[in-house]
Amino acid sequence: MPETTPTETTPLPLKWVGPLALCSETGVEEIAVPLATYETTLWPSTNRGARVSCGSGGITCTVLRDHMTRSLLFEVPGAATGHQIASWCTSSIAELQTVVSTSSRYAHLLEVHPQQIGNLLFLRLSFSTGDAAGHNMTTKAADAIAGYLCTTFPGLSHVSVSGNFCTDKKVSAVNGLLGRGKEVIAEGVIPERLVRKYLKSTSKEIAELNVRKNLLGSIAAGSLRSANAHVANLLLAFYLATGQDAANIVEGSQSITHVEDRNGDLYLSLTLPNLILGTVGNGKGLPHVEEALQRLGCTEQRDQGENAKRLARICAATAWCGELSLLAALTNPGELMASHEKYERS
Repeated sequence: MPETTPTETTPLPLKWVGPLALCSETGVEEIAVPLATYETTLWPSTNRGARVSCGSGGITCTVLRDHMTRSLLFEVPGAATGHQIASWCTSSIAELQTVVSTSSRYAHLLEVHPQQIGNLLFLRLSFSTGDAAGHNMTTKAADAIAGYLCTTFPGLSHVSVSGNFCTDKKVSAVNGLLGRGKEVIAEGVIPERLVRKYLKSTSKEIAELNVRKNLLGSIAAGSLRSANAHVANLLLAFYLATGQDAANIVEGSQSITHVEDRNGDLYLSLTLPNLILGTVGNGKGLPHVEEALQRLGCTEQRDQGENAKRLARICAATAWCGELSLLAALTNPGELMASHEKYERS
C-alpha cells in the first residue's frame, strides 16, 4: 500500500454577500449567501443584484424536478433483445425499486430511460436521493440493478456502471431536456425606478441585450441548451462555499436567462435544469461548510430532501442576482472593465 499523506487544504477568498430576498409560502426571507472565488468582482456585482431583489419584492424559486441519474451500459445479442429488455425495465419500475431498496435507505428509483445503439443498451436511471447530491448513492443502486438484470436476462452482458448517458460533468442535450439534480426556475419583477436607480439602465436595454447576447450569441457559438451571461461563475463560488462537487458546474451552467420589458418594469427568470447539490454527504463535514449550511438554514429538522431543495433555491436566487447585475453592466460601455480594474488591480 502506498504511504498516505496528511490532507492539505487550499484557502479560497470567501465573502458573504447580500442579503438577497427569497420568496416562500410564508413570506419573504432575507438571506446572506457565501461565495468563494478568486474573481473578486463577483461579490459587489452579486451584492447589487441582491440589493435590487430586496427592494422589489424578492425572488421566487420553484423546484420542478429533483433527481440524480446514472446510466448503465450493457451489450445484448441483438437489437430485438435489447428492445425487449428495455421495455421490461420501463414497465417493471416497482420490481427494480425493490432491488434498489437493498442498496440504500434513501435512494428511490423514479424512471428508466433506455437508448439503443446497435447491440448496446443504455439505461438512464433516475433516482430521488433525499438531502444528498447522490453521486455514490446512485452508483451503488445502479450496481445492484445491473447485477439483477444480468441474472434475470442471461443474454445481457454488463459493460459499465456509467455509460455517459447520465450525463455526469459533461455538456449534453439529455440533461437539458430531462434534467439532472434539481431543476429550478428563479424569477422576479423589478420596478422601473429600481432598474434606473441601481442598475443604471432600462428594462428595454437589458431585454434587448439578453436576446442579442445570451440568445443569438449563444446560437452563433453553437451552445447546447445554454443561454446565459455567467451562471458558471455563481455556481462555482456557491458550490465551493457549501461543500459541493464543483465539477458539476459543467452541466449546471446549461441554463437559460429570459428577460422581458413589462411597460418599464423588468421581468427576469433563470432556468437551471441541472443544479446538483446536497446538504449531507462527502465534503459537508468540514467546519466552514457546516457553518455555511447552518447559516443558510439548511440543517434544520425537515422532511427528507427539503434541506437540499432549500439550498437549491438559494443557489438559484444567487445566480439570478449575478445574471441581473452583469447584464445591466453590459448595457453601459466600459462599466465591466472599470469594475475589474477597481477591485482586482488595486
